[in-house]
Amino acid sequence: MKTYEMIYVLDASLADEAKEAFGKKFEDVITSKGGKVVSVDKWGVKKLAYPINYKTDGDYSVMTFEADGSAVKEIERISDLSVEVLRRMITVKA
Repeated sequence: MKTYEMIYVLDASLADEAKEAFGKKFEDVITSKGGKVVSVDKWGVKKLAYPINYKTDGDYSVMTFEADGSAVKEIERISDLSVEVLRRMITVKA
């Protein structure tokens, strides 16, 4: 298993419960595929560098996890289908 780092930006207008649910959903995918969440760092609401879908603010979070490629593919699929996720980037941590 490799160690990955994922930064994702959620719509800032979401309720706190909805933001927590997205984080939990990502964690559940990782653990269901045999991975392990190492850490989650919530940066909070920040100004976006440019508007995305007419939104100017986003809620930033960084998640570090250990998993195989199937978990990464599933997270990418879920985040691509969710309009609440404005952006996400997953990288292999060296």
